[in-house]
Amino acid sequence: MKPPASQHQVLLEVTESIATHRGLPALFHDLKERLPRLVKFDTLWLVLHEPQRNVMRVHIVETPSRAYVDFVERPIEDAPSGWVWERQQALVIPDLEQETRFRAAFNSLREINVKSFCILPLTTPHQRLGAIGFGSQQAGAYGKEGMEFLELVARQVATAVDNTLGHQAAQALRQQLEQERDRLKLLLDLSNSVVSNLDLRQLFRAISASVRRVMESDYASVTLPEEGGKLLRVYARQFSGGGEAWEEEIVVPAAGRPATQVIETGKPLLLDRETITAFGPQFTLAAKGFKSVCILPMITRGKVLGTLNLGCLRGDAFSAGDFEFLAQLTGQIAIGVENALNFQKLSEARERLAEERDYLIEEIRTDHDFEAIIGESAPFKRVLKQAELVAPTGSTILILGETGTGKEVLARAIHNISPRQERTFVSVNCAAIPMGLLESELFGHEKGAFTGAIAQKIGRFELAHQGTLFLDEVGDIPLELQPKLLRVLQEQEFERLGSTRTLHVDARVIAATSRDLAQMVENSEFRSDLYYRLNIFPILVPPLRERTVDIPLLAAHFTDKYGRRMDKRILNIPAETMDALKRYPWPGNVRELQNFIERAAILTSGSTLQAPLAELKQAGRETPRRPRTLKDSEREQIMRALRESRGVLGGPGGAAERLGLKRTTLFYKMRKLNINRPAQ
Repeated sequence: MKPPASQHQVLLEVTESIATHRGLPALFHDLKERLPRLVKFDTLWLVLHEPQRNVMRVHIVETPSRAYVDFVERPIEDAPSGWVWERQQALVIPDLEQETRFRAAFNSLREINVKSFCILPLTTPHQRLGAIGFGSQQAGAYGKEGMEFLELVARQVATAVDNTLGHQAAQALRQQLEQERDRLKLLLDLSNSVVSNLDLRQLFRAISASVRRVMESDYASVTLPEEGGKLLRVYARQFSGGGEAWEEEIVVPAAGRPATQVIETGKPLLLDRETITAFGPQFTLAAKGFKSVCILPMITRGKVLGTLNLGCLRGDAFSAGDFEFLAQLTGQIAIGVENALNFQKLSEARERLAEERDYLIEEIRTDHDFEAIIGESAPFKRVLKQAELVAPTGSTILILGETGTGKEVLARAIHNISPRQERTFVSVNCAAIPMGLLESELFGHEKGAFTGAIAQKIGRFELAHQGTLFLDEVGDIPLELQPKLLRVLQEQEFERLGSTRTLHVDARVIAATSRDLAQMVENSEFRSDLYYRLNIFPILVPPLRERTVDIPLLAAHFTDKYGRRMDKRILNIPAETMDALKRYPWPGNVRELQNFIERAAILTSGSTLQAPLAELKQAGRETPRRPRTLKDSEREQIMRALRESRGVLGGPGGAAERLGLKRTTLFYKMRKLNINRPAQ
């Protein structure tokens, strides 16, 4: 029997309405509202076949409680809708209580008080979609009568579902194509960045921003290992809502970090909320409530350079396809990172070489009289023996002595006979540099670290890498700078001014001072820990008045040197002049003698040195003969007694007996005055 014309009219209206929907939820809602005008039912459900898994996906659209119930899945053989879909026949159950088939599915219907129902196939001319079911709380609600109209309704619903699924498939395909386009564009942009951008931080920011945008993630960053893998530096940190605002770079311990695991294994890591939380609050993304984190290794030439890190506030944010794309992406990123790292190393090496070149040019222009290590006196030979002993060790040396005794010349000699002789010898006069600039001079600074810092500057410690750094007048280093100097002596690491990046350096330090560091420590003017670190191997350079045997040799050397420089042939030094030179106390030590001989060479017109001896007599009257203090007097007496006893402290004829002291008292005074026991 054909349905009445009114039913056809209503069916046409329903068809026109539901045909406009582009999503299943909206379609289900419209079916729930309009189908009661055509069919009586208490429960309505729609079943779609999932070809990928070959199951029936059940959507409950309407129940007696009028609540929408989400889908369940059933194997085809366990679902009545599967029976209908396979056979393309309607299934009518007039009394559910009499049925024994499909026990699990029918029990679900019994729970919502369904007594009878019918299920019809949803089929279009080109595919079988699934089935539609109508249920009633009355038995026998659906018979063979009216099935023709229900099949007509099912065909119209099938057409609407087919249109909706087709639209969704087209939309999904369009989204997939757009995603592939965006990802290809990202690969192109990254290729351009890799080729054109060799600045490490700018490259990381370009990578982070592009990947976060394409992957629709809430966080992105790049991590590189430092300190031999003990630390991780996190670059280009950008969180959602930050726009173009970048979080400050951070350095974190590597132990216990997921990025460390990826760097060590070379395998990507996908973390869910539970795994993220397990890393503890020290993991930043755990503290910020992220539910999905993807960490991928940047590998090139078989080496893991670092990691690319992405995070999402929603769960299950990264699919297998995302993983495959990101793996391809990180391979390309690794090439750019390797290039940028190599460029950075080359730039730093080039800057260091330029600084070394400029420094060495300046050193060449400076007159360094290496031949001035001249002397045959016992005190000076002991100094040379100590220098020869310590030179190959690489230990820190503290050279003590009055001003003008040749401490820097001795330091250069130690460098020249050490294994570091092929590297740079860098000298810093700590007393000659203003306090505010000394830290920058020693450790360097970054551009913008302070007013006037218009470019990056490499410090003297970096210049002396694998060479020797000579710190002259180390006692003048201010107290606030001494902890940083102590750190670089102990740990061989420091940071430039204005930088958080830790630099490592291998520089041997030779310090020198004319001040009494031990007394400065007692007066809280010098850190005791720094003093002990510098005083590993002290060498006391004797003043010229304690090595008068060497004065004739030095005088002859300087006379020859300045004679040749002034194109004069000075062959003789009168005995009277030499006696005067040996009698004079030389408070300025070798430097004063050198300057005096230069002045004499200027005055000389013949082959005999014409020295202004009157100056020595006048200076002798004006300048009290050293020692001028009780400490200097004690030092001179002890040194004289040691020379006379040939280094013997106790016993008959020993230094202690000559001074009228106990041997222990003499030993204590020698330690206090930094007097080394000479070789016997």
